[in-house]
Amino acid sequence: MTDNDGQENRLIAERRAKLAKLREAGAAFPNDFKRSELAGELLAAFRSHSAESLAAKPTTVAVSGRMMVKRITGAITFVKIQDRSGQIQLLVRRDRVGEALYGEFKKWDIGDVLGARGELIKTKTGELSLDVAELRLLVKSLRPLPEKWHGIADQEFKLRQRYVDLIMSEETREVFRKRSALIRFVRGFLDALDFTEVETPMMQPIPGGAAARPFVTHHNALDATLYLRIAPELYLKRLLVGGFERVYELGRVFRNEGLSTRHNPEFTMLELYQAYATQRDVMALTENLFRNAALALTGEMAFEYQGERIDFGPRFAEVTIEGALRAANPELKADNIRDRAVLASICTQNGIEVRAESGAGKLQFELFEKTVEPTLRGPVFVTQYPAEVSPLARCNDADPFLTDRFELFITGRELANGFSELNDSEDQAARFRAQADAKAHGDEEAMFYDADYIRALEYGMPPAGGLGVGIDRLAMLLTNSASIRDVLLFPQLKPET
Repeated sequence: MTDNDGQENRLIAERRAKLAKLREAGAAFPNDFKRSELAGELLAAFRSHSAESLAAKPTTVAVSGRMMVKRITGAITFVKIQDRSGQIQLLVRRDRVGEALYGEFKKWDIGDVLGARGELIKTKTGELSLDVAELRLLVKSLRPLPEKWHGIADQEFKLRQRYVDLIMSEETREVFRKRSALIRFVRGFLDALDFTEVETPMMQPIPGGAAARPFVTHHNALDATLYLRIAPELYLKRLLVGGFERVYELGRVFRNEGLSTRHNPEFTMLELYQAYATQRDVMALTENLFRNAALALTGEMAFEYQGERIDFGPRFAEVTIEGALRAANPELKADNIRDRAVLASICTQNGIEVRAESGAGKLQFELFEKTVEPTLRGPVFVTQYPAEVSPLARCNDADPFLTDRFELFITGRELANGFSELNDSEDQAARFRAQADAKAHGDEEAMFYDADYIRALEYGMPPAGGLGVGIDRLAMLLTNSASIRDVLLFPQLKPET
């Protein structure tokens, strides 16, 4: 145990003793104090008022919040309490609240939750304050907060004890307010385009809609193996079959993958599907969505992200997979870019494992991820993905090696993935069989064969375009956050030891 641990334990013991006395007096954790205004509302309404005008027309209010600052100067104590809207100063005077209460109040601790009622005044320094007439201890805090002026330097502490980080950091609170605003914006944007929001199963008998390893669970009553969804795609497209021509879902998906600054095992995904739309229609919608999201959250279409300038104003750039590969790998030419042997050799040179079952399309994709992806500053649409790695996308009519698929990259990260949907049930069945074969040969991210989805397609799904957007990555971008953990309230972490 460190000296700091010992000091904290002593402080906790002292606070527990104070709580014990409150219990004995029947005064612990009261729940009858009613707040009338928030700190932020009072500051907005009365900050500009003079001391004379406040005195001429007294305004009595009741506020409550966590005590963040306490400065005792004899018979007067200055306190700042914090609620969800901000902080306001309390002026606690012994001659007004009484000797007994003032004596008890002096023993209260930073972190305690208080309720106060009194009149608004201006102090000699011009700060709007509450001249306290009534003071209540609503919650006794047992654990000391970090020092205000040093903040929380330990990043793991911030993530494991997010509740403390939120108490101490206005910057953190603002990130999550903006994340919430982003989700509200997305819903409003799509609702205005006549999309219907739906909810589809998170526990699925067959995981589909993406190439990823699922989490596995068991339903006792059904005696059935179930999977946490890796994507809602196949259920949403069943709804296209059923007549929901514009549909979307905002929700959690789960992928049994590693942790990084861009990856968390559970994250929030937007998926939408629009009947009678093509890849090009979805690309236009995506550009419009991102541009307006930036305006809604930052007030600008151009903004800074981790020292880079991102500009959503001009039309987004576009490159093809093969064009980008040739630019990054001079050995690749128009006549050999689909030659598996050539691709395998270049992959090996770049430290990419070449599996026997991987075709030219799969090797192109892996080489793209290694040599191109990190260089894409964007915003840039990458198009014409190989059919081998796009089992749910419609093949290009002129070149069936490729699909009508795109991904949007910004600062070296994929933020969106969309395509013209494959609605040919026989083609889809053949691709599922190829995926199942790849899984049988060791590809843990390959898809299962979903017979019910094929049956749905056999009823006829209208031509459509679809889009998936990683909401967490978009929130990172628009809040200038370096890691996905910074925009997740409770990210997945290794168990505490």
